[in-house]
This record gives sequence, structure tokens and C-alpha cells, in this order.
Amino acid sequence: MITFQRRKTDCLSKTDKSSIGSWDKPIKFLCDEINKKKEFYTLSSCSGRVVLIKNLEKKQPDMFVFRSHKKVKSKKLLNELNKASKTKETLIFKQEPPILHVCCDSLEDAENILERAHIAGWKNSGIMSIRGRIVLELRSTEYLALPIMEKGEILVKDEFLEILVKESNKRIERGWEKIGKLLKLIESLKL
Repeated sequence: MITFQRRKTDCLSKTDKSSIGSWDKPIKFLCDEINKKKEFYTLSSCSGRVVLIKNLEKKQPDMFVFRSHKKVKSKKLLNELNKASKTKETLIFKQEPPILHVCCDSLEDAENILERAHIAGWKNSGIMSIRGRIVLELRSTEYLALPIMEKGEILVKDEFLEILVKESNKRIERGWEKIGKLLKLIESLKL
């Protein structure tokens, strides 16, 4: 039987398979802190992002038209929409919250992290799996999604795009604040 520590070592030694090839800077320190503790290791993470995504039935390698893990400018987003309009695609605008998957050695350990996540404002969090390994999904609540382009036609006015970007940037910042809160609570975790 493979031990928890062996699975942790194997997982953390693998090459990063994410589309950006590394941790997002705003969540890196939180992942490092979790991985320092012998009872936990991270499986995947995102500090929050803004994307323009093709409205597809299934995930595909070219589904992202635009992706940013930072705050965005409305001019940049409009440029990306104008470029995409030539393809006659249907696009969805999404602002997604921080998300983190954590493997835990025991249910008690999972409850310790989950409690701290809820205190830090990661309200959409819970235990995903207890078969084979205990996995938590920690997810914050900042989320926006709406169709923004239909068959190459931008569906919103420039003024609305400005408001959308401003609100998305606020939510990205709020997510980063929650990452910081959770980091402090994990640092103080005594097991």
C-alpha cells in the first residue's frame, strides 16, 4: 500500500501540467505553506482569472481566446474581442475565483483546513473525495459569467465593458485578499 507521504512526494515531484506551467504568483506562498506541512499537499491551484472562452460542449486545447491571472484593462479586453470577432465565435466572459485542491492525510486534517478556509471567506469549499485519498476543493465566491460575443458580434456596449472590467478587477483583488487570509490561518495551524 502506498503511504500518504509517498503519494505527496510523487505528486510534488511531477512536472507542472497547467496551461501556464507554474503557480500563479498570488497563490504560490499559500501552496508552499500547505506543502510544508506533512499532513497536506496541493494538487492544483488558481489565484483567480479573467477569461474569454469559446462556448463549447467539451474542453479543447484552443478553447481560451484570452486568459489573465491579473487584473485586466477594458482596452485590452476590447482588443481581444475585436480580434475574435473575425472568427465568428460565440464567447463567454468569465471572472473566476481562487480555487485550490488539497490532499489531506486524514478527515481530521481535512476539517482543520476546511474550517480555516471558511473563516477566510472561501465559502464554496468542501470535501470532494474520500475514496483512495481525501481531497478538498477550496473555492472562493467571486464569480461572474456572461455571454459577451455571439457569432462574432460583441453583445455589450463599451460602457458596460468598462463596468464589467471594473467589477471583475474588484473581485480578483478580493480573491487575493482571501488567499492572504487563508495563508495566515494555515501558517498558524498547529498539528
